[in-house]
Amino acid sequence: MRSLGFEVTAAADASEAAELLAAVPASRRVALVDPRFVGHVHALRLGLTDPRFAAAAIPGALTAQPEARPALLRALRRAVTAVGAGSPVAPPGAGTVTEERTVPGRLAVALDAEGTDVRRPELGSLTATVPTGPEERIAAREAVAAVDDEAVRLRSAVKAHDGFFTTYFISPYSRYIARWCARRGFTPNQVTTASLITALIAAGSAATGTRGGYVAAGLLLLFSFVLDCTDGQLARYSLQYSTMGAWLDATFDRAKEYAYYAGLALGAARGGDDVWVLALGAMVLQACRHVVDFSFNEANHDAVSNTSPTAALSDKLDSVGWTVWLRRMIVLPIGERWAMIAVLTAVTTPRIVFYALLVGCSLAACYTTAGRLLRSLTRKAKRTDRAARALADLADSGPLAQGVAAVLRRPGGGFTAPFLALAGALVMVAAALFAPYGGLLTVGAAVVYAVLSGLAVSRPLKGALDWLVPPVFRAAEYCTILVLAARSDVPHAVPAAFGLVSAVAYHHYDTVYRIRGGTGAPPRWLVRIIGGHEGRTLVVAVLAAVLTHGSGFTTALTALAAAVALVVLVESIRFWVSSSAPAVHDEGELA
Repeated sequence: MRSLGFEVTAAADASEAAELLAAVPASRRVALVDPRFVGHVHALRLGLTDPRFAAAAIPGALTAQPEARPALLRALRRAVTAVGAGSPVAPPGAGTVTEERTVPGRLAVALDAEGTDVRRPELGSLTATVPTGPEERIAAREAVAAVDDEAVRLRSAVKAHDGFFTTYFISPYSRYIARWCARRGFTPNQVTTASLITALIAAGSAATGTRGGYVAAGLLLLFSFVLDCTDGQLARYSLQYSTMGAWLDATFDRAKEYAYYAGLALGAARGGDDVWVLALGAMVLQACRHVVDFSFNEANHDAVSNTSPTAALSDKLDSVGWTVWLRRMIVLPIGERWAMIAVLTAVTTPRIVFYALLVGCSLAACYTTAGRLLRSLTRKAKRTDRAARALADLADSGPLAQGVAAVLRRPGGGFTAPFLALAGALVMVAAALFAPYGGLLTVGAAVVYAVLSGLAVSRPLKGALDWLVPPVFRAAEYCTILVLAARSDVPHAVPAAFGLVSAVAYHHYDTVYRIRGGTGAPPRWLVRIIGGHEGRTLVVAVLAAVLTHGSGFTTALTALAAAVALVVLVESIRFWVSSSAPAVHDEGELA
């Protein structure tokens, strides 16, 4: 216990334990452990030191963070009243004690009954038990000696559902780097920051436009990914989860990838090849893929009667090992994608890198979206109010769409919401592509898009395909910015559009991770200030119509990108360093 950072004090009975707990400063974590406990140190570490949970328990041990301590003290005092002040901490008896027969176990049950969620981590091969007789104690100690808890700790540092490249080419050695970092006092946040710095240096190397720079960029990008895996493994190895770490991990991957795209585009420009449109297109496609993932998962993770033949087929395929890896590779997750980018950067040109990205991500998007469409159409599920709220938040509707939704109502049921969203998106993107550049037709299309967007979200998004609404909005906004910048024929307009889409995409990722953390979407005032997706689309359309000559359009896009980035980043940083931010998000590899 002392090795885990606890000050150890013995209590003769439950009454004394209550007094000792009450005397501990309110800001500190406390733990109750049965004196007969036998188990691995890592079992205690998992049960008693994970900062993500207010209360946690393993057989014979219970912990409570400051927010759960009042409930623990109430439960302990009730136990004292029920059994008497002089009752021993552990009741007599023979054989291994069940959870309810130890004081920590009974208190964990009482906390659950009161409404305080008690986390019970999976221990696997680790031992944690409370034997009462000598034979049981000997057997428990033999079980402890038979298992190397350090080896278990190393294995558990690796995510259970990583991609093929990460599992077989990174994790076999990155876990040892994580242990090396832990033993030298490095924190996951420091490793995350090192990964970002390495990726930015890689982007700078790519920006040189030389073959040596491209080779260095590829190697540095791979090393950045090794560090990216190491930071999470270090957090799991040492249980160093934090709100700041959640924010850094949630945003730096996107910052690294998009900065690298920009570096490739700058390097190509030095060689006389303008690939900014391809770079922005790759970023738009990747961001839209992620929104499909987020939106589908939020719509269905708590759906009632969530069954479908497609899901059943997927479960059957999971029993065939090679199909699992094949399906994980098809979606081109971050490990496979970064490996492909690194190798192609070193041996080819930026244009080929972006062509490969666009083709690979397009095929992956078709595969994943088709599967989700089939699941949605074949399952019989009732979406919850929480899912509808999450989809509405992901839609990022601004004042214009909200105003339309307050006045008009779309027909309920069916596929009207995604149909209206898709119709508006097609009108907007078609006008940006084919209408005379600089004319009012594009502005009119943006107004139509705002109206149809408002109609789409005018009722709760509980339909089978309503999860498509946020991705359609993302595609409409990002593609409009891309197309209008590319058609403007204004110097540096596309790089300015790249900056604007990056700022807006950060806001959308920030929204996703807040929802995933259970804290809700960003405040409504933030969405109103930055206009919502339909407001920003209209503003860009107006700027393209008004600033048709000179560098005014580039300047306006740059100013808009800076304004959005400033407002979003300030609010995001304020939230993620606050006490209300969630401690951790993902345990699976993001595509």
